[in-house]
Amino acid sequence: MKIENRLKEMGIKLPDAPAPAANYVPSVIVGDIVYVSGQVSSNTNGLIKGKLGSTMSTEDGVNAAEACAISLLAQVKNACGGDLEKLVRVIKLTGFVNSTPEFMDQPTVINGASDLLVEVLQESGRHSRSAVSAVSLPFGVAVEIEGIFQIKL
Repeated sequence: MKIENRLKEMGIKLPDAPAPAANYVPSVIVGDIVYVSGQVSSNTNGLIKGKLGSTMSTEDGVNAAEACAISLLAQVKNACGGDLEKLVRVIKLTGFVNSTPEFMDQPTVINGASDLLVEVLQESGRHSRSAVSAVSLPFGVAVEIEGIFQIKL
């Protein structure tokens, strides 16, 4: 099944690829690999802010990570000239969770992104991953995730 059809079936509409917030590019292509800069948690209501273990529940963090995954897909689509069918597979995600020192469930939070990508892309969505805590993230967001993807040339 085509990726765009799968997203539509899941009720997901990719936003326009978010513009960078500082002096960097949203993605870099080297050969058949796309390196996507960190995507902060946001949705149609704006930035998803908070600190896991304090002002946000784990479930809220999972939802924030899903939003990051949607932004990652939007960036890959943009890098592929609007053709998401050029996406071959997800290689690696690195997830950062704005959390208290006591919060220990970062992997569950980042599962929000991993699970969404596997649901959309099936076997091609399986990837290696890191999930780490951060004392703070840009703009006070809850989650930031960067990704490495393989594409068809």
